[in-house]
Amino acid sequence: MAVDKLQTVFSETLGLPAEVDWSALAYRKVPEWDSVAHMQLVGEIEEAFGVMLDTADVLGMSSFAAARDILSKHGVAA
Repeated sequence: MAVDKLQTVFSETLGLPAEVDWSALAYRKVPEWDSVAHMQLVGEIEEAFGVMLDTADVLGMSSFAAARDILSKHGVAA
């Protein structure tokens, strides 16, 4: 399932602990998700899902939920 894959990408890229509240995970709300990590996350998501995120997507990816919605926009069921 794509949501599990997305969680794996977030966990591995950001080095998140096992217990993550995915509904509350947001940019700069956890120390691991800073501006540098954000760009790494974008690259990992593009590679994992075979999509190319545009500037609006990158800027709009402010939470795990937003990332899931962006992938849906690109035809990835998450």
